[in-house]
Amino acid sequence: MTVRVLVVDDEPLARRGVTQRLSAHTDMQVIGEAGDGETALSAIVDTTPDLVFMDVQMPGMGGLEALGLLSPRERPMTIFLTAYDQFALRAFEVHALDYLLKPIDDERFAEALDRARETLATRRDRDLSSGLQALLATQGNTPSHASRFAVRIGHRVAFIAAADVDWIEAMGDYAGLHVGGKVHLLRERLHQLAHRLDPAQFMRIHRSTIVRVDRIAEMEVLSNRDSLLRLRDGTPLRASRTYGDALRAALAG
Repeated sequence: MTVRVLVVDDEPLARRGVTQRLSAHTDMQVIGEAGDGETALSAIVDTTPDLVFMDVQMPGMGGLEALGLLSPRERPMTIFLTAYDQFALRAFEVHALDYLLKPIDDERFAEALDRARETLATRRDRDLSSGLQALLATQGNTPSHASRFAVRIGHRVAFIAAADVDWIEAMGDYAGLHVGGKVHLLRERLHQLAHRLDPAQFMRIHRSTIVRVDRIAEMEVLSNRDSLLRLRDGTPLRASRTYGDALRAALAG
């Protein structure tokens, strides 16, 4: 089995050190490199690597912040590259697939690759996703609720601020982010995305619809106890009576 690998580090020498080590393993194929978080995001979305070596600290967008912008389904298996001390590494030991402390030790590098091979072979993707989500939640520079989203537009990745989203609808395996009359697809199911949104700002009004509360301009209660909402831009949305009480309480506040 060939493992497709992306190497992310802002230091060219550090990237070269990883790629040279990988060249000694015939089952590892380096499909790209990135020197910053934004480039890494685009590469992950475009190439869907099996494994990413990700530097934690980079100028601008760091590795953890970049991964936090991806939906759980898009986050690849990750081995972190870090200069953190041993105490800070405890979080990585608990939650991450593996980490490599700089400067990289050859024996530890081989161990990390073995762990990656084992994980790919046993398909523990769900456990890894949960662990990475827990790691992201423990980091002080990562907000507890999503503040922006990385979405693919053609061959590029755009960043959509949560504050710009008017409402969200379920679209199969995707969530459709409605922003100023445009729709951007996020590769994440609505029920999963709901857990990442700030409940003070976003509210579920139907099993297939989430709305940003401050975008609601009017609310009309219908005869069947459902409600018809009208957003500030004129968009009509139907709210199920299941969410009626919570919706009225949110609007009253």
